[in-house]
Amino acid sequence: MPAIETRELKKTYVANKKAPGIAGGIKSLFSREKTYVEAVKGVDLRIEAGEMVGFLGPNGAGKTTTLKMLSGILHPTSGFASVLGYKPSDRRPEMLRQISLVMGNKMQLWWDLPAWDSFVVLKEMYEVEESKFRRRVDHLIEALQISDKVNTQVRKLSLGERMKCELVAALLYSPQIVFLDEPTIGLDVVSQKRIRDFLNTLHSEDNCTLLLTSHYMQDVQELCDRVVVIDHGSMIFEGTLDHLTHRFSDVRRIRLSFSEPVDADDLAAYGKVIGEISDNAVIEVPQKDTASATAAMLQVLPVSDLSIEQVDIEEVIRSLFAEGR
Repeated sequence: MPAIETRELKKTYVANKKAPGIAGGIKSLFSREKTYVEAVKGVDLRIEAGEMVGFLGPNGAGKTTTLKMLSGILHPTSGFASVLGYKPSDRRPEMLRQISLVMGNKMQLWWDLPAWDSFVVLKEMYEVEESKFRRRVDHLIEALQISDKVNTQVRKLSLGERMKCELVAALLYSPQIVFLDEPTIGLDVVSQKRIRDFLNTLHSEDNCTLLLTSHYMQDVQELCDRVVVIDHGSMIFEGTLDHLTHRFSDVRRIRLSFSEPVDADDLAAYGKVIGEISDNAVIEVPQKDTASATAAMLQVLPVSDLSIEQVDIEEVIRSLFAEGR
């Protein structure tokens, strides 16, 4: 049985539409026009226990709505969802004790209390034994290097320190499934790296299932075995990042070093020249022409070194969403 499974999962929001002005307000008292917004349009997921899966999409694609349905916060409009064999919207305690949701732009810690006080409250809520709680929290605090921060008011912590405390709060009861919604949003590159390293270590120790949304491709590249891409509420891709690059990028970049100067006009004949030319150059060519263009340049140009690269995954994702592909 998969850890997470959905079939034709849908969520439609209903809102009342009001015409502007006083007249529109009075009219809406007697006759309301409804609008329907399909946030999620039939998502099919199958995630096995222990997998680390990236859930990608532009703002408004339906990622957070899907996570909220899987964690039981929202009821789906239609479709099937199963998390650890439970129906999420039932919000049974047996399921809730085995899942966790971390949202980078929301807090579960009490703002005016030290993080440690929140940990103790959560311990009681999730009925964690005292000895197990101590071992687990001490281990998480040490791994995230926040032993000197947990007794400080949450309001006085930096964003990175608060996020680390949020992770401790979300993981202190050893959940089997962890939903991570933008866990590194707004953090500096050092803090992002530390959290990625921590999550990798956590996964290797607990073998928990991770479903991650992030706009930082470095998070996805370092953490996830495969990715699911969603846009306008519909799934448009499922597979590895390499497969995503091959499918949605039909160009390659040839990086060249020269033993003597080369004119830009000499390079333009082989493909699109990227950036400035000095002793080095990058030429973008269609994937199907990579071999022939490489052979021609080696024969004609004073090439001292050459490498062929795929387009960066962030560029592929950006192009994919910008062009509505």
